[in-house]
Amino acid sequence: MLLVTGVSGELGTLIAAGLAGRADVVLASRNPEYGRRRVDFDDPASLDFAGVTTLLLISAGYGEDDVVIARHGAVIDAAERDGVGHIVYTSLASAGDHLPYALPHRWTERRLRSGTAAWTILRNGLYAELLAWLAAPDAEGRITAPLGGGKLAAVARRDLADAACRVALDPAPHAGEVYDLVGEEAVGGAEVAEALGGVYRPGTMAQARARIAASGAAPFQTPMLVGTYSAIAHGFLDGTGGELRAVLGTAPRKALDVIAGKAG
Repeated sequence: MLLVTGVSGELGTLIAAGLAGRADVVLASRNPEYGRRRVDFDDPASLDFAGVTTLLLISAGYGEDDVVIARHGAVIDAAERDGVGHIVYTSLASAGDHLPYALPHRWTERRLRSGTAAWTILRNGLYAELLAWLAAPDAEGRITAPLGGGKLAAVARRDLADAACRVALDPAPHAGEVYDLVGEEAVGGAEVAEALGGVYRPGTMAQARARIAASGAAPFQTPMLVGTYSAIAHGFLDGTGGELRAVLGTAPRKALDVIAGKAG
């Protein structure tokens, strides 16, 4: 039996749709409205994986490092206790080591490598949907995101969901593998502006920081988002790759098509 955590999140919702109707799959969430089983990373009593052969562990979401690490550690401990044979984990692309939220992902990978279950690590690139949000134009069509001349090898969230489904349904051939699932093209603010019919007038990191802080974001979110802008702007996330195509068995969606609403 395959159990999937976090099916109420944006990635999890797409994965759940890809696995819907399968008798050998249990969809789990902290909110019973979304899953057939309640699994709350913050509630040890809910971490019951008896009868589960494969666990698709969707990252617990962004938070302070100690919170995310505690959640992932609790899930992996419980999975090993209950005899789960294989854990598939949705991590962060290798190039993301410079991002403020990388550490919990790398800790989780290290924990899996030292554990008793077989594992597969899906190092997901940043979403094209995230880039669309980071570089959203204002009412006059201007994109002022501080991306400089940098680019991002962005990837469609739906492609990452499809890849996770393919691996989790047949994990044995992927045991011990780390897949870097980034886009095949890198795009930046200028390309996004052209796709949306706007203009690109990048602002500064300080302006972005002030805007995010004033939006009511949680304290940890401001450096997280500014750090993402900086990593893109300074060329740390523009490396492309073909591993996503290999896992999917088909060409991935183009990031600009996703951003422009043209991707299926």
